[in-house]
Amino acid sequence: MIREILVKAVGSLLGAKFTRSRFPHSFIAPRDSTYSPWRADADFQRVYEQIKAYTMVEVYRCYELWTLALQVRHLNGSYIEVGCWRGGTGCLIAAAAGKPIVLCDTFSGVVKTSRADNTYVGGEHSDASQTAVRELARSIGVEADVLAGVFPEDTGKAVAEMRFAMCHIDVDVYRSAKDAAEWLWPRVLPGGIVVFDDYGCATCDGIREYVHELGQRSDRIIVHNLNGHAVA
Repeated sequence: MIREILVKAVGSLLGAKFTRSRFPHSFIAPRDSTYSPWRADADFQRVYEQIKAYTMVEVYRCYELWTLALQVRHLNGSYIEVGCWRGGTGCLIAAAAGKPIVLCDTFSGVVKTSRADNTYVGGEHSDASQTAVRELARSIGVEADVLAGVFPEDTGKAVAEMRFAMCHIDVDVYRSAKDAAEWLWPRVLPGGIVVFDDYGCATCDGIREYVHELGQRSDRIIVHNLNGHAVA
């Protein structure tokens, strides 16, 4: 009974976001899924406590980023995050990998909005800075190259010769996601991973539309995790 009440309450709070979307949405709470490995992972908890104030990503997706970063450490490739905001998830990934990461952001908010996007109009999430992200990385003890500008137009040239083990794309809108992913995919190593942060979010129709397009291609497999990620 308590669970049903909570589901209805949260669903009503999110209803406005749901109705603006072209895709089906509901409050997801899988009944039989209770395993919570992040609670027993001391290394993750130590880093998460340091970065949680610098990200809008909740613990479920943060832990998935942590575990994915660990799983591709054996690849001789780099790590990159496009859309780092205040640097929380990027620094988390770098800590898990034990390797440097490239963090890219406009630091002036969301760009490249279009008719594919149901909520964003441009300029959102501009409350971050290149300097603050660098300071967070230093405080945690990870190495991060923080690039300011639109990716890939302004900053792609700085990483054009790199090959990637993991790419985290958190840009909220269709055109930004497509431009980033299409540029990065030829540079992803076999066995590498691309994560789309916003796939399950009611405000990000453009991300769903682009990921669905990717699902029609034969050179990748797309996994929708019910935490909201889409993983290629």
